[in-house]
Amino acid sequence: MKMRSKWTAFLFSKIAVGIGICYNRFMIILQANKIERSFAGEVLFDNINLQVDERDRIALVGKNGAGKSTLLKILVGEEAPSAGEVNKKRDMSLSYLAQDSRFESANTIYDEMLYVFDDLRQQEQRLRQMELSMGDLTGTDLEKLMTDYDRLSEDFRQAGGFTYEADIRAILNGFKFDESMWQMKIEELSGGQNTRLALAKMLLEKPDLLVLDEPTNHLDIETIAWLENYLSNYSGALIIVSHDRYFLDKVATVTLDLTQHSLDHYVGNYSSFVQQKEQKLLTEAKNYEKQQKEIAALEDFVNRNLVRASTTKRAQSRRKQLEKMERLDKPDRGSRSANMTFRSAKPSGNVVLTIEDAAIGYDHQVLSEPINLDIRKFNAVAIVGPNGIGKTTLIKSIVGQIPFIRGQEHLGANVELGYYDQTQSRLTPSNSVLDELWNDFKLTPEVEIRNRLGAFLFSGDDVKKSVSMLSGGERARLLLAKLSMENKNFLVLDEPTNHLDIDSKEVLENALIDFDGTLLFVSHDRYFINRVATQIIELSDTGSTLYLGDYDYYLEKKAELEALREEKATAAEPAQSQPVTNYQLQKETQKEARKLARRLEQLEAEIEELEMQATELTTAMQETNDASELMELQQKLDQLTEQQEAAMTEWEEVAEQV
Repeated sequence: MKMRSKWTAFLFSKIAVGIGICYNRFMIILQANKIERSFAGEVLFDNINLQVDERDRIALVGKNGAGKSTLLKILVGEEAPSAGEVNKKRDMSLSYLAQDSRFESANTIYDEMLYVFDDLRQQEQRLRQMELSMGDLTGTDLEKLMTDYDRLSEDFRQAGGFTYEADIRAILNGFKFDESMWQMKIEELSGGQNTRLALAKMLLEKPDLLVLDEPTNHLDIETIAWLENYLSNYSGALIIVSHDRYFLDKVATVTLDLTQHSLDHYVGNYSSFVQQKEQKLLTEAKNYEKQQKEIAALEDFVNRNLVRASTTKRAQSRRKQLEKMERLDKPDRGSRSANMTFRSAKPSGNVVLTIEDAAIGYDHQVLSEPINLDIRKFNAVAIVGPNGIGKTTLIKSIVGQIPFIRGQEHLGANVELGYYDQTQSRLTPSNSVLDELWNDFKLTPEVEIRNRLGAFLFSGDDVKKSVSMLSGGERARLLLAKLSMENKNFLVLDEPTNHLDIDSKEVLENALIDFDGTLLFVSHDRYFINRVATQIIELSDTGSTLYLGDYDYYLEKKAELEALREEKATAAEPAQSQPVTNYQLQKETQKEARKLARRLEQLEAEIEELEMQATELTTAMQETNDASELMELQQKLDQLTEQQEAAMTEWEEVAEQV
């Protein structure tokens, strides 16, 4: 009976583990209740409730100034709330990347990454010492050492002891720290490099909760794409604040919208949140209007019938109904959004711009060639490519600021070109906002100029400000307002979303989608490209390549072409690459040998475990006289025997290969 109870306990433990797994899938690791933050009596936000579960992928969004960064600091414990509390799961590990994160260290890049695995490395040293001691021991001492070694070796394996160096290499390379930089002192790194390294170290630490404030700052598109993929498969939970909407789309599964008096929860990524929020606002507006009509009707009935004897009771009933009614708040759409529009004064011909076999660059130094463009009416063409390849140079060559090294452009019939310069050099710092437009459009009535400025969020005394006093975002809106006044049918835009907040970006996107002309633009904002572009032109040192479709299609098609090139390269691999192949083969052989050795150890442990289970079953069979129980135990023993035979067969096969 003793063995039977042992077996029962074993079954119950397995069930308990299974239940634990299901429970842990939804385990809360952080909870915030009624959080408030005030400064000098001014409420930044209040009534904030938040729950973070294991493996949550949370995007925290909100208007500029809503307090997103402040809320993150409260959640991680860097700031105290004015009211409310934050509770964390016991022993929860947390890492926080602030916008200005920087860590000080006298170590090299690689040594700093190794420090993350200090415990593992000490464990590895202990294993090596135990291996050296094995030759000096015999009998029970050796058996005990071997048992301890097996246990420690398994713990080492499960903790990533055989892979941590590969993890370091992968993450450092992912963040553009190639092997030539690994011995650099951290104190020698630039601010951007230091921030990237801080994030790399956090990813190696693999905390239960990773809190990131603008993690894509200082990263190029290739690195951001790598980070997207890594975070999508991250084992812990994430809370992310970012202005990169494409990044949020790829990573987030939950979106939290921070307003002054609430933190609204939406299931889905950023694009899903935008749709859901718009639908929510429409529903709230309809319900509010419906209730207002109902209130007006009831109030009218009460006012008309309260003093009439025949209808007094009904009027009193309506008044009580009004008093008991829970009145809806008027939906708050937040601060006013811009109302950008772009219209062409006259249509262009079907052919807008052609360029054939052109070369671009400076001082006869070619950045990219040959470049071929054939832009037709109503196309929206995005130019993409690595930093420094000449995207802005191409734009400047098209608008006539920099000559083509070879080749030239041909504009089509009736094409009128409007240009947005990311440097904002077309603005005069000494002008007022009003004069900036009025000086260029002297025949336009002042009221029309003011209305246009109002649509771009310049109202009241804002129009009297000098251009030099404006922020980057304000200057961008002013330049876009100026461009909208020109009524051109071919808009050439160089990084038009720089300096704009998310709301202004979305308004600009909608305006350009509705534009009745042709677009050519450079942008690093992948979400913007995805929404606006109908064609993608990729620049490289070998020239231009056309992709028909949006940014997602471009990535998909590019991946297909890359896979095809790799297949062709593999099939046509020349004989002179044999030394490299041999080296790679040697490395692969060593890797396979280590893999086989680990598998041999696993099989030996598995066989030993199966033997113990078989012994337990045999003992149980000897202790019972219950026929049905005997049959059940025999069935289990037969299954174990089959597993033993299969494991032994595999062990023999692996042992021959080692």
